[in-house]
Amino acid sequence: MFKKYFSLIILLLMTNHAVVANELSLLTEERIGDFELGIFEKDLQGKIPCPLKRGEEQLWGADGIYHQAWNYPKCGLSFNMSSEEKGATKLIYSITVTAPSTLKTKRGIHIGSSEQEVAKAYQDEKDTKASIAKQTFVAGSLYGGLVFDFQHNKVISIFLGAGAE
Repeated sequence: MFKKYFSLIILLLMTNHAVVANELSLLTEERIGDFELGIFEKDLQGKIPCPLKRGEEQLWGADGIYHQAWNYPKCGLSFNMSSEEKGATKLIYSITVTAPSTLKTKRGIHIGSSEQEVAKAYQDEKDTKASIAKQTFVAGSLYGGLVFDFQHNKVISIFLGAGAE
């Protein structure tokens, strides 16, 4: 049920904001390693070899759904998991990758990739207004896409999801 709800949210955003429709396509097409948005929590089981630290479920007023942080700090991996009801089955809402993760995006970008490699891989999706040279590269938009943060010309974090509402 929630997977349909998640898809409906994306569809509504795309039809109500035609300008960002192309930018939001990264939400449905991109992956980081084996993970993509909308995957059920049961599909995470056995795929992450590190201990899980769960945050508390919180109802977000912006979208009216429950969110919970699932952090795997020893693997450099964090998920924002969400569900329509508190305690219900959750789906991946966003993904954040940091060191020591070795996971890659569909286009081969990983922690440690250079800013030039990111620009080459995602040049057609670059949000020039939100991107800041030597700091942040936004592919898609802050409303949905990939955000790469840099330090010393190297990727130090990758975020896939909606960073703004």
